[in-house]
Amino acid sequence: MQLTYTLQTIDQIAAQFWQKMQNSRIFALHGEMGAGKTTLVQALCKAKGVNDGVHSPTFSIINEYRDAEGKIIYHLDLYRIDSEEEAVRAGVEDCLYSGEICFVEWPEKLPRILPSDATHVYIYWIDETTRKLNVMDK
Repeated sequence: MQLTYTLQTIDQIAAQFWQKMQNSRIFALHGEMGAGKTTLVQALCKAKGVNDGVHSPTFSIINEYRDAEGKIIYHLDLYRIDSEEEAVRAGVEDCLYSGEICFVEWPEKLPRILPSDATHVYIYWIDETTRKLNVMDK
C-alpha cells in the first residue's frame, strides 16, 4: 500500500490505514529524523479513539495509551537504545509480544527482537507539508 498525505489529510489517511491493516499488530516505522513518525502515530491513535495526548517516547522509550475500547496501544521509540539487552530491560520485548498494537520508531536498532510478522511502514519526506507512506505488510 502506498499513500501520500499532508497534515490536512492525515486523519483520512489514518482511517484508510486501519481499514487495510485491521489484522496487523506490530508496526515498524522507518524514516529519517523529522520525517513525521510521531505525527503519523498521533493520527493513527486518534483514529482508534485515543483521548490522551500522544507524544514521542524518546526519553521514556515506551508510552502506553488506551483506545476507545480500552485496549492498549504501545508506542516505542528506540532511538536512544544502545543494545538489545537495554531494550529487554526497558520492557520493549514485553510490548512487542503482548498481542497489543505496537508502533516502533527506529526498529532497525533491534532487528533480532522485532517480530518477523511486523508490518514495515516507510515514511518519506516529499516537501514541508507532504509525506509518502509505503506499507509493506506480511
